[in-house]
Amino acid sequence: MSSTPAASVLFVCVHNAGRSQMAAGFLTHLAGDRVEVRSAGSIPAEQVNPAAVEAMKEAGIDISGQRPKILTTEAVQASDYVITMGCGDACPIFPGKKYLDWALEDPAGKGVESVRPIRDEIKARIEALIAEIDTKPEV
Repeated sequence: MSSTPAASVLFVCVHNAGRSQMAAGFLTHLAGDRVEVRSAGSIPAEQVNPAAVEAMKEAGIDISGQRPKILTTEAVQASDYVITMGCGDACPIFPGKKYLDWALEDPAGKGVESVRPIRDEIKARIEALIAEIDTKPEV
């Protein structure tokens, strides 16, 4: 097995505090070093949503050490997949990238009970994404 990741994935949402952090946490946890994972936001929050941290902790994944980051052109350019989650037109478009828009409810301002279904939907999408990446032929 090569030491080069099979793909690089960038998750983007407005605040980089909930959906994109949960997605990055699941992908890192489930794919390990097979996939390079980034997340960013068009208007990053001060901290990761505490309800998202708690919901992920229930799933056995600790994202408490993550910090919201600003979306950069370089992050998009360095990624094979760019997955947006409600960031509108803030994400730059480059040829040769696979863009996916995941319509997911925003967990901002919600309690952990309301974040759990969002977390579970993200996990299912991450599992499908890993399956897609794993079936892509090596370049």
